[in-house]
Amino acid sequence: MTTPEESQPGVTGYRQRPFRPPPDAADLLLIRHGESQPAFPDEPFPLVDGHADPELAPGGRRQAQFVADRLADAGIKAIYVTTLRRTVQTAAPLAARLGLTPAVEAGLREVHLGEWEAGLYRKMVADRHPIAQQMWERERWDIIPGAEEAGAFAARVGEAITRIAAAHPGQRVAVFTHGGVIGQALALAARSRPFAFVGADNGSISRLVITDQRWMIRLFNDTAHLRDLRPGQRPG
Repeated sequence: MTTPEESQPGVTGYRQRPFRPPPDAADLLLIRHGESQPAFPDEPFPLVDGHADPELAPGGRRQAQFVADRLADAGIKAIYVTTLRRTVQTAAPLAARLGLTPAVEAGLREVHLGEWEAGLYRKMVADRHPIAQQMWERERWDIIPGAEEAGAFAARVGEAITRIAAAHPGQRVAVFTHGGVIGQALALAARSRPFAFVGADNGSISRLVITDQRWMIRLFNDTAHLRDLRPGQRPG
C-alpha cells in the first residue's frame, strides 16, 4: 500500500499519527484491586472507617503478580493505594519490583455502601434484591439505605484524581483503587451516565490522561495480562 507522500510527489501529506500525551499531562493507570475473599453471611468483613476491608483471595494475589509483570517496564514513577488493604496487597508486587513506596490516597477508597457494608452488598446483588435492582436502574449507589450520597462520592473521587494529577505532571502513575471509583472517575471524564463504566474486572487496567484543560480516557478494563486466569483457559 502506498502512502499519500509516495503517490503524490512534491505534495505535503498529513499522516494519521498515534496518540501522545501532552508533555505536561499526568498519565494515570487506574488498576482495580485483585479478587478479594468471598463474603459469607455469618462472617462479616472487618471494617476500616466504616468500609469493608477484606483481604485478597488466592486468585487476587495471582492477579497482582500479573499486574506487576504487565507494568514493570511501563515507566511508572509513583504508586498510589487507598486505605483498604486489598489495594495495598494488589500494589505490593509492583511496588517491590520498582522499589517504590506507595502513597495513600484516602479519597479513592470505595463508595460507602451504608447498611450493605461488610459483605452484605454481594448477597443482595446476587439475590436480585429490589433495592439492588433500583440501584442499577437509577444508577445511584445511594439507593442503598445509608449509602454515600451520589454527589458527595463524585466530588471526592474528582478531587482525589485532581490531586494526584497535579502532583505528577508529565509522569505515569499507577493508582490501585476500586471498581466503583474507576467507574466514577471515567464517568466524570466522559460526562456520561453514572454507571456507564461500572464493572471493571479485578486486576484490570484503565487509563486517564489529564491536563489542566481536560480528562481523556485512553483505556478501559484492559485484562490482556490476566488471560491465563480466565475461566476455562490453561496457562500456555
